[in-house]
Amino acid sequence: GLVGRGIVGGGFGGFFPRCPKGRITPPPPPPNKDIDFFDYDEVQSQYVTDLSDRREITLMSDAIHCAACVWLIEHSMAKVEGTLLATVNFTNKRIKIRWDNRKLKLSDIIKKLNRIGYDATPYDASASEEASRKANRDLLYRLGFAGFAMMNVTWFSVALYTGASDDQEFKVYFYWLQLIIATATILYSGSPFFKGAWASLKAKTVGMDVSIALGLLTTYFYSLWVMVDASGDGYVYFNTLIDFIFLLLIGRYLEAISKNKALDSTRRLMDLQPKVARQLIDKEEHIVPVRRLVKGDQLLVKPGEQFPVDGVIVFGESMVNESMLTGESHDVAKQVDDRVSAGTLNVDGTLTVLVEKILQETQLGHIVHMVEEAQGSKPPIQSVTDKIMPWFVSATLSLSLASFVYWYLNADLEFAVMTATAVLIITCPCAFGLATPMAVAVATGVSARNGILVKSGTVLETLQSIEHFVFDKTGTLTKGKMKLVDYAFLPEQDDKQLLIEIASIERLSEHSLGQAISKNIQEILMVSAKGLKEVEGFKALSGKGVRGRCDGADFYIGTAKWLAELEIVPPESLLTLAIERAKRAQTAIWVAKKNKLVGVLFLEDEIRPEAAELIQRLKDKGKQVTLLSGDLQVVADCVAQPARRYERDCRSVA
Repeated sequence: GLVGRGIVGGGFGGFFPRCPKGRITPPPPPPNKDIDFFDYDEVQSQYVTDLSDRREITLMSDAIHCAACVWLIEHSMAKVEGTLLATVNFTNKRIKIRWDNRKLKLSDIIKKLNRIGYDATPYDASASEEASRKANRDLLYRLGFAGFAMMNVTWFSVALYTGASDDQEFKVYFYWLQLIIATATILYSGSPFFKGAWASLKAKTVGMDVSIALGLLTTYFYSLWVMVDASGDGYVYFNTLIDFIFLLLIGRYLEAISKNKALDSTRRLMDLQPKVARQLIDKEEHIVPVRRLVKGDQLLVKPGEQFPVDGVIVFGESMVNESMLTGESHDVAKQVDDRVSAGTLNVDGTLTVLVEKILQETQLGHIVHMVEEAQGSKPPIQSVTDKIMPWFVSATLSLSLASFVYWYLNADLEFAVMTATAVLIITCPCAFGLATPMAVAVATGVSARNGILVKSGTVLETLQSIEHFVFDKTGTLTKGKMKLVDYAFLPEQDDKQLLIEIASIERLSEHSLGQAISKNIQEILMVSAKGLKEVEGFKALSGKGVRGRCDGADFYIGTAKWLAELEIVPPESLLTLAIERAKRAQTAIWVAKKNKLVGVLFLEDEIRPEAAELIQRLKDKGKQVTLLSGDLQVVADCVAQPARRYERDCRSVA
């Protein structure tokens, strides 16, 4: 065909022996005549990361089915003048192209891909997910049809095996019923295998679909021959044929589910970034899609909302929760001229933000891009499987033919056909071609869901040879969430009464520390939110603390510095205790009532219960372990204490 001649004519004949699955789709339709509109900067700004001379875009194509597709696209695009980089992510069927816009246009790239058999369009998350859902739904329908057919034919087979075959009339009747169901199953549920095999043969190559199609057709026509044979000898294998199709479709459906689960990690990361924003136009608030924003626009971000873009604060101050980026449990104080990142949470103040970067240009976008790169990366072992695959199908076809000849000469026709068919249908080069990229995609996806970002597939392969492990403290060896672990009140105070008053006030705070204090006190006293008191005049002061009126008394709960500004001085006993607790990595929150300091709360970031066990196992294997922490050495030592095995390897990085 035209595509085949284009591939061979371009010097890429090596594509065909690299096509292990035979999953070569028919040529795509001619590209839309209006495809040139992709060359306009206004259009490219939605998909291209940088509108300079060197540009980069991610395209998607449902025609990518196997490792051979990856090889063909990467090698053919590498020969196009102006192409700087061409990589293919097999798992999510995306193509990353980097090109020199002075020498090559985006429309020419899309047309080139079309000429070699791949109908590519700029990647759009919603369109990609819809296409994936449609393909999975179609596969599920075919699987369901095959399962229904398998159950019915199984009952006919049971009847034949238990005596119905003794009566010729019943035997022929059940044979015809099986034939009808098997024919419908092959035409509908089995059609993807025959389409793949036909496309493979037109491209003058063989793959897994060819082996499957030959096995199905051999079994089908042999069973049909037994039916019309006047001698009545032999058995029909329609039930085996349907069972095989059902099992194949289960495998493909599970593969599709695995891919979707692997890609869920990037979708969840992108979900952290709001799709709309409050844009300020002439001091009026307008809800607009983030995609429409440009650098220099001003946004309004209210308390409890996530930042939709990377930008700079031009008005207001607030505490910002950046744990989704840094893993740090403490909120960060932000004011004018400070930078904020997309996906992070504005805790307690209203901010006006100047837009700097949106969507894939943001820090969160770069993280998503890194995860996608890792899922599509090729570890060194994959080069070995790429060399094995082209020979595997040819070898199994040869073995199948040899098996048929041998058993035909030494047994009978039925045994020879079934043996040759068995060799054909166990051919599964996808185990070579798909196992490695699928393993990388699933591993990186699961890791991302657990807060571990894998840079590339090579990292996974070399993990077994690592001798020195370096751990960050916050959010890695610790849970990254503060917990109330102790408190100290002046003797004249009623501890329970004071704790309830503190919990009542902190319950109204949106700060993570305030929420932790209120929740932990309720757990300690075993009271619900209904057991807390009414609070009047509550106010949160960014970077300082909270204040409110409870039981007729004014409370101030926050930092020592803030209370000092209010001329509230802690007694010497509590001050000495706070200094000692600071050495144990505990944070002090001071409590004042009626302008008098009455107590202090101590919070700490809990060490994960499995951290010590992990460190010990690594040390038992002879690995060197180091702790990196931005805290003071005494804090790092405190965290290292539960895992005494690696305490001497602890380092503090200020």
